[in-house]
Amino acid sequence: MGNEQAQKGRAFLELHRADGIFVMPNAWNAGSACMLEAAGFPAIGTTSAGIAFCLGLPDYEGILTRDLALEETRRIVRAVAVPVSADAENGYGHEPEEVAESIRRFASAGVVGASIEDFSTSYGTGLYEREHSVERIKAARASADVLGFPFTLTARAECYLVGHEKPFEESVIRANLYRDAGADCLFVPGVKDPDTIAALVKEIEGPLNVVMGLVGSSLSVRQLEDLGVKRISIGGSLTRATFGLIRRAAEELCQDGTFKFADEQIPDDELCQFFSDRLTDTALKTGSKCSFTCV
Repeated sequence: MGNEQAQKGRAFLELHRADGIFVMPNAWNAGSACMLEAAGFPAIGTTSAGIAFCLGLPDYEGILTRDLALEETRRIVRAVAVPVSADAENGYGHEPEEVAESIRRFASAGVVGASIEDFSTSYGTGLYEREHSVERIKAARASADVLGFPFTLTARAECYLVGHEKPFEESVIRANLYRDAGADCLFVPGVKDPDTIAALVKEIEGPLNVVMGLVGSSLSVRQLEDLGVKRISIGGSLTRATFGLIRRAAEELCQDGTFKFADEQIPDDELCQFFSDRLTDTALKTGSKCSFTCV
């Protein structure tokens, strides 16, 4: 995969340096990744929550093992031509050495980027101490730098999600420390308010990722671009929406005995043709880019 992975790595890193915003939706299996790529998105992220749910597992730390996440990640990477960035959770370990090993292993699965959280439910109060968090990002950067291709490292500051007493101030401090430690993109999940997002963009010295698709997050791509956001991800929201459809369909079948859910399905022959074309049509392997208006 060497040459191809290097090309994808350069393309993905450039998305974070070029003007404008881009949307990186999150896939949970090869089929969902194919659909997202066909829509024209320039890159795809994985979602650990989505992978867990589709394996019949809860999104709890330690339940979705690194090996299971890697197995699905490999399928996603093989299914698409665009760059893929991995949701590597907390790096599958507390110590910097464990985070470095996760970067190596996800890179070997074909991804050209990964995100690392600074929180773990099995670590003391949850949020790693600043110094320890910085050492973890430094280890991830050092591991990425010897891969032989550009690897985009995203560092997450989980302050809003863990209920920190001063989430804005702490997020800014941590994000800037992570940037200095080698992170290419900074991610502060749990923020929906436009004023707060604009303030984070102003105070954080690097490209900012925000997650949309959460209940109550009504901002559009255009609004987020105006606020200065560089990258938008959607986490496990598309997976959860899919499971919402399954539950509504099941309730309709059980309670009403009707099949209205089927009205919005993609016909079998259309899906077969779609996936068949992906196997034979090299034009789909050019990784054409999508403007943000496609969402």
